[in-house]
Amino acid sequence: MTNGGKRVAWVTGGGSGIGRAGAEALAADGWTVVVSGRRKEALEAVAAEITKAGGKAEAIPLDVSVAADAEKAAGQILTRHGRIDVLVNSAGINVPKRRWADMELEGWNSLVEINLNGVLYCMRAVLPAMRAQKDGLIINVSSWAGRHVSKMPGPAYTTTKHAVLALTHSFNMEECVNGLRACCLMPGEVATPILKLRPIVPSEEEQARMLQVEDLGRTIAFVASLPPRVCVNEILISPTWNRGFVQTPVSRD
Repeated sequence: MTNGGKRVAWVTGGGSGIGRAGAEALAADGWTVVVSGRRKEALEAVAAEITKAGGKAEAIPLDVSVAADAEKAAGQILTRHGRIDVLVNSAGINVPKRRWADMELEGWNSLVEINLNGVLYCMRAVLPAMRAQKDGLIINVSSWAGRHVSKMPGPAYTTTKHAVLALTHSFNMEECVNGLRACCLMPGEVATPILKLRPIVPSEEEQARMLQVEDLGRTIAFVASLPPRVCVNEILISPTWNRGFVQTPVSRD
């Protein structure tokens, strides 16, 4: 590592959930972390908590669905820190109206713009710098729904998360010769705020059995800790009590 050993990580969706947990875990490992997302106050609170704990963090508000804004944010990081070693694409949404019977095109378009286009925009934004460094890691947070099709997440979410898996592998196929690597992280159910958008919100007991955000934070930090010669192409991770395996009735989803 150049630049005096400084390691810089950019985390989208860093204001809550998996993104926040990833940022905290990376900072605990000594990374300088930049958190991005649409909620400035939440981002600043995360950066403040990390700093209070002895880490290095700052916030850059960003709507990942706007390509020019993703480019601008990457430029700000490079101007301030001179490099971007890791990009964690964790920004993502779902909508309550998610079945074919009640799907709205507005909801479909929002998911595509954020869950898929936003991932691509941020990847493109860091690519020139990573190529110049001949080193760089991208961790794309997909979903169990990116590997397995099921009714509960809905067609829009499932489609975008499958696309992120394909996007990740295509990146590795082309950019491995430049020393770059990407990991598609596909978690099963995680107890995050996005659960509130489900048609039926899981109970506290059910959420306690799910993966917790700190589990994914540690996973992100682990992938980032590996040497540049190692590419973890994908990680499929789920709760031990996997509701898809124990055949929880559809009415509880």
